Parts: sequence; structure tokens; C-alpha cells
Amino acid sequence: MRLVPLLLVVGATALAAQAKPRPRALGIPFNGTPGPLNAITDVTGVEVGQVTLIEGQGRLRVGRGPVRTGVTAIFPRGRRDGRPAMGAWWTLNGNGEMTGTTWLQESGFLWGPVLITNTLSVGVVRDAVIDWAVRRGYDDFLWALPVVAETYDGGLNDIKGMHITREHAFQALDAAKGGPVAEGNVGGGTGMVCNGFKGGIGTSSRKLSVEAGGFTVGVLVQCNYGGRRRFSVAGVPVGAQITGADNCVALPDPAEPWLRDEPRCDAPGRSDRESGRTELGSIIVVLATDAPLLPHQLQRLAKRVALGIGRLGGIGGDSSGDIFVAFSTANAGAAAPDSAVTVQMWPNDRINPLLEATVDATEEAIINAMAAAETMDGADGYRVYALPMDQVVTLLRRAGRIP
Repeated sequence: MRLVPLLLVVGATALAAQAKPRPRALGIPFNGTPGPLNAITDVTGVEVGQVTLIEGQGRLRVGRGPVRTGVTAIFPRGRRDGRPAMGAWWTLNGNGEMTGTTWLQESGFLWGPVLITNTLSVGVVRDAVIDWAVRRGYDDFLWALPVVAETYDGGLNDIKGMHITREHAFQALDAAKGGPVAEGNVGGGTGMVCNGFKGGIGTSSRKLSVEAGGFTVGVLVQCNYGGRRRFSVAGVPVGAQITGADNCVALPDPAEPWLRDEPRCDAPGRSDRESGRTELGSIIVVLATDAPLLPHQLQRLAKRVALGIGRLGGIGGDSSGDIFVAFSTANAGAAAPDSAVTVQMWPNDRINPLLEATVDATEEAIINAMAAAETMDGADGYRVYALPMDQVVTLLRRAGRIP
């Protein structure tokens, strides 16, 4: 008998079950001043919607589960404002996919929302965005080139079963709203693993001083990259020191070949922290700002995302898809087709605070994703442990990073 899936549809409002304190509240030191929500939705107009699919447990049976996946949608100007936003993209390592980037680069505009899901569901989600736009009367043909990105959740999720449907994408799009953003095991990040611990969706923002322009930079990540050995927080190599949270497989002979190298959950003294595995996985980062930046300047911000990832130990490994998209909500009428338009541009000589905010918000968004995530059992009993924040705090205190 097929189990009824647990389908969670959430806008930006955080799930009630997410009662864990965010890292900043635990005293983890981060640079910069966050916005009121410390989320991408601190940039006025940005809306986020998510759908989470959780179904079944035990042995992987392709097409039947277990299912641990979802969809996350980000609107630059909200669901009801189809005006494009100036945008750009950049990739640190290209073992991944983000559709629509050819026209984004050519035109300098992001037309419509950005969606993130799992690797094998990019096609259906891309088609769903077009269908959604047509049904709601967005007539501009450029909606036919939506931006949809992915990371791979095939360890915890029956990814080959392709459980994401058009309706799930519709639900994520329709759920989008402003306000707090759900983090951790939600949306496209439901089945993701980050720096050797449970990953997922995370977000953060930075509010610049009046002297620096008073702008806001917001970041949302789908975190599925990195290894434990290099993972650092606030400059402290915590990944190699954390104990008792070693990922494992409960059932013999898992379907995914790489899972066969994981320790069995019932093995005495098991540990995968020193296995020396190369970095696996990917990360998608969406950056929003209200600063009046032109596309080439937005690409400069997108490049700095990589520095935030590097602070935590990421190297953009060979098998990693590290792809970033940035947009500005300023210059709202810049794509008007009927006459010449005048746009504003923030001077390059004053862009450094925006670059710094990008690095800082990316770093915190990743930690927020990991801190919010819960330990998850998935396909073939693959168990991925949440980052034990109590140990992180202890290690940072021991290193003098927390009083």
C-alpha cells in the first residue's frame, strides 16, 4: 500500500516545528549587521515559497520512495509583479545546472522567479514555471526561459523516481510571500547534505550603513556541498573535531554505489570523519539587493559568494555544482520596451561594502541552513546527522571565539 506523502506547502513563514535557535542567537560571531529578519526577504519585494515532500522509509524502490525532496521559489518583485530585474550569474564549478542563464547573461535581466529543486526534476519544474505564467496571464514570451537550478539529493531521496510534479512547482510559486523564511529540511533543500552534515535551505541578510548607501543584501542558499574534514565555523575547524554524529547506512547493499562506502549504523566504533572522501555535492545561491547595480556589477557580487563558501572550507570540488545568481530590485522600469529609459548605477568606487555584505551573508546563510536542519533517515536507511550546535559552541568557546 502506497503511503500518503507528507506535503508541506509554506510561504516565507517559518514552519512552527522549527524551534531551534539560529546560530547568531547562540553567540556564533558573524561579521556585519543583518536586516530585521536576517533573510533574503529583507530586500523589499522579494517573496519565497516552498513545497516539501517527505514519504516512506526503508529500502529504496525506484518510483516508490522513500521521498525526501521539494521545490523552493524566489520572486524578485513578488508574485504579482512580472517586471524583470537586472541580474547576472556566475559559476565557481560547473558540475550542475541552472537553466535560463544564456538569456540572463545576454539581456542582463532576470525574467520571473528563480526555482531550486533536485537534479532530475529541473525539466518538470522549468516547464511548470512556463505553464504557471501562461495560466496567470503573463504574456511576455521571455517567461519561456525561466531560471531553474538544482542540487543532487540521491542519497536520502528516491531521486530516480522523479516525484516532483508540475503541481508541486505550482504550489511553491503560489505559496510565495514575504516574511521569515523556513530553513533546513524544507523545499528544494529537503534531502540535501552540507559539509558532511544535514543541509538544506538557509538565508541571511546584511543592512549597510547610511554612509555606505543604506542598501540591503539578502542571500538564500540550497546547501549540498563540501566535506566534513575542512568544515570551519568562525575560523575554527569544527568538522574534524565533532564526535558522535557520523553518517551511516542502516540497511545492507544500498542502491547508490557511493553509499556502499558509508559505515553501517550498527558497526562498532564506526566513524567516517577520517575517510578522506573527496568533496561531494553542490550549492545554489540566490542573491538579492536593492542597490542600483547594473548586470556587470551584479556579477561582481555573484563572484564574491564563492568567498563566503570558502570561509567554511568549500573548495568548489570537481564534482560540485556551485552556481550563483544575483539580481537588483532597483531600476524597476529599466526593461520598458516603448521608449528610452534612465537608470541609476551605484559607483564602482563605492561597491566594496556590497561585496563584503555578500561574503558575510553567504557564510551565515550556510550555517543557518545547517543549524536549522534535523537529522534525517532516508533511502536504504541512510542517516545524515544534523550539525550538533552544542558541540560547535563548545569548540568555538574553547578557541576563544565565543566568550
